[in-house]
Amino acid sequence: VYEVVTITGDERGAGTDANVFITLFGEYGITPKLHLTSSRTAFERSKTDVFRIRTHNVGHVKKIIEHDNTGMSASWFLDRVIITDVIRPHLRFYFACNNWLSREEGDGLYARDLLASMDQMDMPKNKYIVSVFTADMKGSGTDADVFINIFGEFGDTERRLDSDKNNFEKGTEDKFTIEAPNLGKIRKITIGHNNKGSSAGWFVEKQVILDDMGNKIVYEFPINRWFALDEDDGKIQRDILVGANQPTLEGGKFERGLTDIFNVEIAALLSPLSRVTIGHDNDGVSAGWYCEKVVVYCPFTGIEQTFPCGKWLDEKEGDGLIERELYEMVSLRQRRQKHPWSLWIWTSDMPSAGTDADISFQVYGEKGKSDEIRLDNKSDNFEQGQVDKFMVELPDLGKLTKLRIWHEKRNPFAGWHLSKMKTLTKEKYTFPCERWLDINEDDNEVVRELPACGELIYRLTVCTGNVGGSGTDASIFINLIGDQGDTGERQLINCKNNVNKFEKGNMDEFIIEAVTIGQIRRLRIGHDGKGGGCGWFLDKVIVRQEGKAEAQAVEFPCNWLDRNEDDGQITRELVPFSEGQRLYISYQIAVKTGDIPGGSSDSNVFVKLYGEKGDTSKMLLVVSTNNLGNYFETGRIDIFTVESFDIGQINRLLIGHTNKGMRAGWFLDSVQIMVPVHGKNYMFPSHRWLCKDEADGKTEVEIYPSEIIEMELMNYEVTVVTGDVMFAGTNARVFIQIYGEKGKTEIITLENRSNNFERNKTEIFKQEDVFIVTAIDLGTLKKLRIRHDNTHPYSAWYLDRVEIVDTKEDIYYFPCNRWLAVDEDDGQIARELVPVDEAFMKQDEDEEGTGATLGLEQKMSTTYTLKIKTGEKKYAGTDANVFAILFGEKDDTLINLKACKNYKNKFEQGMINEFTVEAVDLGDLEKLRIGHDNSGGSSGWFLDWVEVDAPSQGQRLRFPCGRWLDKGEDDGAIVRDLYPADLQTEVYTPVPYEIKIFTSDVFAAGTDADVFIVLYGQNGVCTLQKHLCVNKRERRLYFERGAEDMFIVELEDIGDVIEKIRIGHDNRGINPGWHLDRVEIRRQLRKGKGSETTIFPCECWLAKSEDDGETVRELVASDIITQKLLRDGTLKTTETEVEDALEAHTYKVSVRTGDMYGAGTDANVFLTIYGDLGDTGERKLAKSENNKNKFDRGEVDRFTIEAVDLGQVFKIRIRHDNTMVGADWYLDQVEVQDVETEEVYMFLCERWLSKKKEDKRIERIFYVKAVIPYHFTLSTGVDRDASTTARAYVIIIGPNEAETDRLWLDLAEGKKSFAVGSMEHFVCYGADVGEIKRVELGHNGVTPESCWLVDELSVAVPTKGIKYIFPCKCWLAKDRGDGLTVRLLNVLDSSTINIIRKVIYAVTVVTGDTQYAGTDTNIFLTVYGANGSTEEMLLPKNGDFERDQEDTFTLEIDDIAPLKKIRVWIDGSGSRPDWFLDRMRNLTTEEEYQFTYENWLSKTKGPKRTKVCELPAVVDDEEMVEKTTYIIQVQTSDVGGGTDANVFLILFGEYGDTGTLPLKESTNRNKFERKMKDVFRFPEMLSLGELSKVRVWHDNKGPAPGWHLEYIDVKDEAMDQTFRFPCDRWLAKNEDDGQIIRELACANNDSIDLSDKTEYEIATTTANTDDASTSENAWIVLEGRKARSKEFVLENKKKKFLGATDTFEFSSKHLGEIAGICLGHITKDGKKAKKAVFWHCLEVVVTERELGNYFFHCDAQIPLAAKKDQFQTFECYKSVESFASKVRKLVPVKYEIIVITGDVKGAGTDANVFITIYGVNGDSGRRQLRQKFRNLFERGQTDRFVVEMLDLGELLRIKVEHDGSNCSCGWFLECVEVTNTASSVTTIFQCGKWLDAEKTDGQIQRVLYPRY
Repeated sequence: VYEVVTITGDERGAGTDANVFITLFGEYGITPKLHLTSSRTAFERSKTDVFRIRTHNVGHVKKIIEHDNTGMSASWFLDRVIITDVIRPHLRFYFACNNWLSREEGDGLYARDLLASMDQMDMPKNKYIVSVFTADMKGSGTDADVFINIFGEFGDTERRLDSDKNNFEKGTEDKFTIEAPNLGKIRKITIGHNNKGSSAGWFVEKQVILDDMGNKIVYEFPINRWFALDEDDGKIQRDILVGANQPTLEGGKFERGLTDIFNVEIAALLSPLSRVTIGHDNDGVSAGWYCEKVVVYCPFTGIEQTFPCGKWLDEKEGDGLIERELYEMVSLRQRRQKHPWSLWIWTSDMPSAGTDADISFQVYGEKGKSDEIRLDNKSDNFEQGQVDKFMVELPDLGKLTKLRIWHEKRNPFAGWHLSKMKTLTKEKYTFPCERWLDINEDDNEVVRELPACGELIYRLTVCTGNVGGSGTDASIFINLIGDQGDTGERQLINCKNNVNKFEKGNMDEFIIEAVTIGQIRRLRIGHDGKGGGCGWFLDKVIVRQEGKAEAQAVEFPCNWLDRNEDDGQITRELVPFSEGQRLYISYQIAVKTGDIPGGSSDSNVFVKLYGEKGDTSKMLLVVSTNNLGNYFETGRIDIFTVESFDIGQINRLLIGHTNKGMRAGWFLDSVQIMVPVHGKNYMFPSHRWLCKDEADGKTEVEIYPSEIIEMELMNYEVTVVTGDVMFAGTNARVFIQIYGEKGKTEIITLENRSNNFERNKTEIFKQEDVFIVTAIDLGTLKKLRIRHDNTHPYSAWYLDRVEIVDTKEDIYYFPCNRWLAVDEDDGQIARELVPVDEAFMKQDEDEEGTGATLGLEQKMSTTYTLKIKTGEKKYAGTDANVFAILFGEKDDTLINLKACKNYKNKFEQGMINEFTVEAVDLGDLEKLRIGHDNSGGSSGWFLDWVEVDAPSQGQRLRFPCGRWLDKGEDDGAIVRDLYPADLQTEVYTPVPYEIKIFTSDVFAAGTDADVFIVLYGQNGVCTLQKHLCVNKRERRLYFERGAEDMFIVELEDIGDVIEKIRIGHDNRGINPGWHLDRVEIRRQLRKGKGSETTIFPCECWLAKSEDDGETVRELVASDIITQKLLRDGTLKTTETEVEDALEAHTYKVSVRTGDMYGAGTDANVFLTIYGDLGDTGERKLAKSENNKNKFDRGEVDRFTIEAVDLGQVFKIRIRHDNTMVGADWYLDQVEVQDVETEEVYMFLCERWLSKKKEDKRIERIFYVKAVIPYHFTLSTGVDRDASTTARAYVIIIGPNEAETDRLWLDLAEGKKSFAVGSMEHFVCYGADVGEIKRVELGHNGVTPESCWLVDELSVAVPTKGIKYIFPCKCWLAKDRGDGLTVRLLNVLDSSTINIIRKVIYAVTVVTGDTQYAGTDTNIFLTVYGANGSTEEMLLPKNGDFERDQEDTFTLEIDDIAPLKKIRVWIDGSGSRPDWFLDRMRNLTTEEEYQFTYENWLSKTKGPKRTKVCELPAVVDDEEMVEKTTYIIQVQTSDVGGGTDANVFLILFGEYGDTGTLPLKESTNRNKFERKMKDVFRFPEMLSLGELSKVRVWHDNKGPAPGWHLEYIDVKDEAMDQTFRFPCDRWLAKNEDDGQIIRELACANNDSIDLSDKTEYEIATTTANTDDASTSENAWIVLEGRKARSKEFVLENKKKKFLGATDTFEFSSKHLGEIAGICLGHITKDGKKAKKAVFWHCLEVVVTERELGNYFFHCDAQIPLAAKKDQFQTFECYKSVESFASKVRKLVPVKYEIIVITGDVKGAGTDANVFITIYGVNGDSGRRQLRQKFRNLFERGQTDRFVVEMLDLGELLRIKVEHDGSNCSCGWFLECVEVTNTASSVTTIFQCGKWLDAEKTDGQIQRVLYPRY
C-alpha cells in the first residue's frame, strides 16, 4: 500500500478536473497505471490531496504522473508529489515537479517523468539551454518536428524542440530551455527530425551548444551535416558526442604495470590512423605517468594499430612534456578477421507491421556462414514505416548468397512485416522480403530466408510411424543441410494435405522456400518437447526439389523423437538412406565436472562434435547412462550415450550450457569420448569455467583432443548346453548378449549349422568376427541375456547352462535349468543368467546323478512381480493378448502376460492379475509400455493401474492409467506409456532368502491352506507378509506330510540377524490344520562368498482344532549354520547355537466399548501392537475371556495375545471388517499389559470406527506419544484448470529434519475437489516438531485432471500461538509450470502472525438420566479463566447428545488457566430442542475441573425455563467463584425525555463477564424516565470479583429512543461493595456522536501514587538437583523502568534454597515496571569462599500487588563471592498485569477505523458491516460501521469511521462480519487499519479475502490478526 500526496501549485488556473493517473517505477518492477480516484474537489489550486493505492511492492520508487486531458479545465500545475510506503513508513520519496501538465501551458506535456529523492530538500531539478544553428544555405531550414535526447550519467531525457513559431529557418539560431532532472555529466546527444512537412531536409551548421545551468558547464556538439533522406548519407537522426574531436580517457586506473581499456566514440571513421596525441591535465598529487604504448583497434576496418611511447609524461622527469605525439610501429599492425557491416532494415508501412520482439539474423556466403547475431529491440526499433540501422561485425564470407532473419515469437506483439534489408560493405547487397514474420499471418513462419540470388522450392513429405503413441502435438522444426549452406530451422506449420498434422500413419506435405544450398547431405529435425503426448515416432522424411523428378527424391529414415524413448533425444540429424551403410553409430561421452566449490551446474549442457566427414547437431545431454539423477555435480563423472551418423575421426568438440537455472555456472574438468565402432577413445582436457561471472564469461568453448587411444578387442568362446528333458530342443533363432563390468556386447545371433540346440546337445560356438564389432574387452563378466524369437513350431527350449571362455582362459558358468517357452514354467522366452563359482557347480556332483541345487546362488535379484488391475467399468475386460515392456535406466524387457498366477481367465472387469517375471536388471524403472494386439471377441480394455514390485530396486511402483486401450474409446490408442506415481511408490532394501519349510511326519500334518511368513530383524525391523504359494495348484503340491519345500523369495533387508519369524496360514482348504516341524532360512553372506542358514524349530500344530487353536506362531532362532568359500576353492561349514534369543511374552489386552447408543459392534475386530522391537502382526480379537458376546455397549473385553518380546509398546492399529448388521463401533479405550514386565500402556481412543459417522473410517492408529493439532487453510487459484480431485497432503518439518507423518487433507463429505477459487479448512493431528522450519505441500495425482494451482497455504499451530501464511501461487502439476506436484515452502518466505495460544482440553459432557433428556440442538460453550475468556464455541456432535450418555471432545481453549467458570447455552434448534445437562468436566494434563448443573436447559421444562446457564469450576471439591446477587441502579439524567427502548448491559470483572443482562423488571413501572433511578435485581449470579467496566446499550426501538444516562451503580451483595460507573453522555442516533452503545469505566479505582512506598514479594525457585542448594545468602537488585532498587539480601535462615520455592518481602519506593534483576550469591560472614560453591537458581518471580507479577527465567549457576561485585543479570521474559492496574488504564479513547474494500469485480457490499476489536484490556463489543448519506464499502473504496470505546491497550485481533442482508452482499475486504487517536498507534489487519456465502469457504466473518 502506498500513500500518495499531491500538492497542486498556487498559480492561476492551477487546478484540474481531468482524471489523474500515476505509474510507479521501482527497482522490483513497474505498477500498472493507477487512477488517483478523487472526490469532485481534488486537485484544486493550492490543495493537498491524499490517496491510498494498493499494488505490489516495487522497492525504491522513481515514477511518472499524467492525466487524460479531459474535462472543462484540464491544465494542471503540479507543485510536488510525496509517496510513502505504508507498510515500510521509513520509505518516503519526494518528487519535485513545479510545472504544468497541460496541452496549452508550458511545454505542452501532460505526462511527466519525476525523479525520486529520499531527502525533502534535495529536489533534483535542472535547466538546460539548447542552442541550435541552422546553416545559411538554400533549403537548409526545416518544417519537420525536431527532437533532442540528452544522455547523461544518471539517465536521459527526450524532448521535442518546439517548432510551432517558425523555428529552424535558414541562417537562424534557435534557443530552447528544457527543464529536466539532473542528468549529471553529459556524454552525448541524439538529434533528428520526423521528416514531416513540405521541406523536411535540414542542414545544421557548426554545432549544437548545451548550457547546463545547474552544474554551470557548457557542452559543444559539432555537427555541420545534413539531416535529410536525399542528401549526404540519408540520415535524419544523428548521435553526436561531446567535443567530438578530443576524446578523454575517463575511469582508467593508470597504475604501474596495468593495461587500461577504453571505448571511444568518434563521429568520423579515421582508421588506419597516422598518429595519436596523448596527454594529461597534470592534476592531482602524483600526476607524473610513464606510458608504455597505446593500442587502437577500429572495429569498422578490423585494423589494430600499436603506437609505442616508452617515455614519461611528467614535468619533473626527462624532457618535462605532459603531451606527446606517437607514431605507429607498422610491423605490429594486425588485421582482425571481422569486418564492420552497416545493416539497414525497412519495416513495411502498413498497420501493425512493427514488432516488439528481438530480431536475429545469420548471413551465408561462399566462404561459409556467420554466427547467429541478435539485434536488441529497444522500444522504438522496428516500428511501422521505419528504417533501423545497425553496425555489426562479421567475418569475410566472400560473395553473399543469402540472409536468414527471424525473431523470438514469445512476445505478445511479435508479428512483423519486413519490407527489405540492405547491407553496406565494400559491395551493397539487397535482400527483398515484403512478407510477414508472424505465427498468425501469411504462412505462419517467423523465419525468412532472403536470397541474394535465385529462389528454390523444396517439397517435404513427413511420414509418422504406425507405432502406438507415435503421433505428436508438439511444434516440429526442420533444417535442410546442403553443400552450400542450410535453410535454417523452419517451423512446419502449414501442412498442404492434412489438417491434423503428425498423427499416427500420416504423410504430411510441406513446402520450404530457400536459396541454393547445393546437394542435400543431411537434415536436422526435432520438436520442442511440449504438450501431453509430445513423443513422436518419425518413420522418414522425403525431400524433393520442385521441378525435379520423383525419382530424384531423397529419403531420410528416422525413429523416436521422445524424451522417454530410445536415447531420449528430441532432435536428430538424419542422413540419406543407402543400402549397407551403417546409419548411426553410438558415441559414449563421459563429462567430468571439476572438484571446485560451486563448480556444479543446474543448466542444460550441450555438445557438438566435429569430424573429418562432417559435424553433428547440437545435442543436449539429457539422459545419462549411469543415471546419477542430478547431473554435473562437483567432482562427478556423468556418462551419456548419443547416436549420430558417422563423422569419421573427431578433430574437435564444442561444449557449453544454456545458462539457465539457479546455479548455471559450471567448471568443466575434462571430456572423454569413446567410439566402440572405431575402437577409439578421445581425451579432451578443459579445466576451465563456463560461467557468465567467472574468468572470460564464456558459457561454451571449443576444445581439441589431447590424445586418441586405441581400444582393445576380445574373443569369447560361448558354449550352450541344452537340458536332458523331453522336447528340450528348439528350432527358433537364439540371441545372446554378454554383460561385463566394462560394458556389453551387441545382441548376437547364435547360428552356425542347420541343426542347433537339439536335446542334450553341447554346441560350441567360436564367436566369429561378425560379432566382434563392438565386443570391446568387457572385463569380468557379470551376466548374460539369452532369448529366442519363438518363430518356429517346436520353439520351446530347456536350457541347462551356458559356459563362456575368454582369451585369458577365464571360464564362466551361467546355470539356467529352466524352460524358455511360452507354455512352460512362467511363460518367458528370455532369461538373465548370472555366473556361479565353480565350487558351487561341483559340490553335489559326487552324489548319484544329481545336478547342483543352486537356488540362492543362481537367484538374481531381478524377479519382477506385476499386478495389473482392470477397471470397474462395464465391458472393461479384454480377450486380446496383452504385452508389457518395462523400461529401466539400463535396459528394457518385453514381458509376455500369459501365465497369470491367480486367475485362469485374465483381465476381467475389476480383477487384479499377478505375473512373475525373471528379467535383466533394468536399473531404476522409468516407464512401462502396455498394450494389446486387438485380437479376440471384445478386445477393448479399461486399464486402471499396474503395480510392479522390483526387489532389485527395493521399490514397489504404481503406474496409474485410468484410460481405455480401445480403438473405439478415448483417443483410440491400444498401447500406452505409463509412468510411476512417486507418492504411491514404496521403498525397501531387498535381499534374496532361501526358505525351507519342513512339515512334520505325523498323521494329517500337511495343509492346503495359504501359508505366509514374516521375518524380523533387530529393533523391530521386519519384512512385509509374504505368501509362499502363488496359486491353488502350488498350495496342493507343497506342505505335504514329511515334505521339505524350498522357496526363494526377495524380501526387505532386515539386517544381519533374524531375531524371529512369524508363520501362519489362512485356515482355508480341505484340511487346513498343519503340523510344522521347523523352518530353515538361508541367505548369502554380505562379505566373502558363502551362506548362512538360521534354524527356527516349531514342532507344534497351527490348527483351529488342535492345541490352543492358534493358526499363527512366532518362532525364535535356535542354531545358525555358516558355509564359507575359502581362497583355495573349498567350502567350510560351521554350526553355532543362538544365545540371548528373544523370549515369548504374553500381552493382556482390555478393550472398552463406549457407553452410548449404538456403540457396540458385531463385526470382526483386528488388532496389531507395535513395539520398538517389532510388532505382533494383525491378530483377530476372536474370543473374549470374560464376555460371551463381545464389544457390547459399556463393556470391557479381555484378550490374551502371545508374541515374542515387543520391547516398549508405542502404538496400536485397530480395525473391524464392517460385517454384520450393527458394525458401527464407538471405541473408548484400549489397555495393553505386558505380563512379564508388568508395564501397562494406555491408548485413549474415544472415536467411532464406522462407515457412517465422524470421518467414516473403520481403521485407526493410536499412539502413546503426544500429538498436537495443526490448522490448515488452502486457497485454490482462479485459473480455469486450477482445481484438482487429487488427495492433498502436508508434512511439517522442524529443526534437525524432525517431521510429522504425511498429514492427508481429506475434504469434507460432499466435496469432490479443491474447486477453483475455493478456500478449504482442515485440522490434522501430528507430531510436535518444535519450531517449524519448512512445510511440504503435495498431492498424489498423476493424471492431467489432477493439476492444481495453489494460491496460498496457511498453517496455524494453536498450541504455540503462531500462524504462518505461505504465498504459493504456483502449479502442483505434472504438465504445468515446472512439472512438480510437491513444493517445499520455507518459513522465511511466509508472513508470521501471532494468534491466541491454545491449550488442548478433553471436555466430557454428561447428559442426565431422565425422560427425554437427550437433544439434537446446537450447544455453545464459553470458558472463563483468570487470564481472559474464550470465544463462543459450538460443541461438535458425534451423533446426538443422548440420555445418560457421556460425550468427549478434544477442544482447543485459549491459554487462560486457571479456569473460573463456564457458560453453556442452547439455541433451541432441531427436533428435540430441550436438554437435561447433568455435568461437564474439563481435563488437561495438570488438573481436572468439574462443572455440575443437574437441570434442564429449556424454555418449556424445568424450574428455571432458561436456555443458558453459568457453572462455577470445581477443583478438589472447592468452587473457584462464589454466588452473589447483583443490584443494579440506573440513574437517567435531567436532560431529554428518557427512553422507551429496551436497555441491556454486561458487567465485566476479574472473573469474566455476566453475559447480556436485559434490564426488564424495575422498581418503577415506567422505566428510564427523566431524573429517575431504576433498580434491578439479579440473584443467583456467579460473582465477578472486582468490577472493571459496564457495557450498556439499547435497541433504538420506540417513539423516542434517545437516552441521556448519568451513571450506573452495581452492588455485589456477597462482597458488600458498590461500584460506581459514571456516564453523563447520550445514547442516541441523533445526539452527541450518534452511538447507542457506551462502555463505562469503574470510578472506584483511585490512581496510585507512585511516590509512595510499596511492598515487593520475591519468590526464588532452586533447582531440584543434588548440588543446587546453598547454605549461604543471596542478594537481589530490581531494575525498574522508573528507578533501581537498593540491594535486598535474601537471608538463608533455615537452610533454605533446597530445591524449593522461597518467598521474601521487602518494602521499597515505586520502581515502575520491573525490566530486569541482578542476582548474586554472598557469604554470610563476608569471608572469601574456600572452594567454588554455586547456587543453581531456576526462576525468580517478583510481585507488586498494584502492578502485577514479573517472571525471570534464570536456570543459572550463581558463584559464591565475598563481595557484592559478582552477580548475573536476567531480563523479564513474561509479566502478568494485575487486575487493578488494568482497570486503571480503562479511559475513553476514540479509535479511527479505516476499511479498504478490494479493487476486484463485485468487491463491494450493501450488507450491514460489524466489527469487534480485541485488545489486552478486553474487547469493544460488536459495533456496526455506518455513516449517514454515504454509500459504504464500494469497490476500491476507502471508508473511515470514528468509534469511541475504553482503551483496549495493544490490539490483538479484530473480527469483521456482515449480516448477509441485501442481494449483493458478497464483500472482498482488502484490509482494516485501526488507529488509537490518543497514542497515534496504527495497527494494520490484512485480509485480502471474500466475506461471501457463495465464494471461497463461504464465510461471512473473518478474524484478522495484525501482521508485523
